[in-house]
Amino acid sequence: MAKDDLVTLKGKIHDLSGGGVYHITLDNGVKVQARLCGKMKKFNIKVVVGDSVDVGLSPYDPTHGLITHRHKNIGR
Repeated sequence: MAKDDLVTLKGKIHDLSGGGVYHITLDNGVKVQARLCGKMKKFNIKVVVGDSVDVGLSPYDPTHGLITHRHKNIGR
């Protein structure tokens, strides 16, 4: 499935598991698991607990996704 076919939602990271799996609470209250997309790994973009992110979810399995963008938190 192409990255353009994903449904993009905003959320906040609340936990980090082993193997690079992040637990994210979306703005609508749903909890999902996600991994970093390939470009974020390639350019070594770090994501930590508390960051706001965009998550691309598949319409076929909305419990797993890809983290596609990390938003800057001003005033950390």
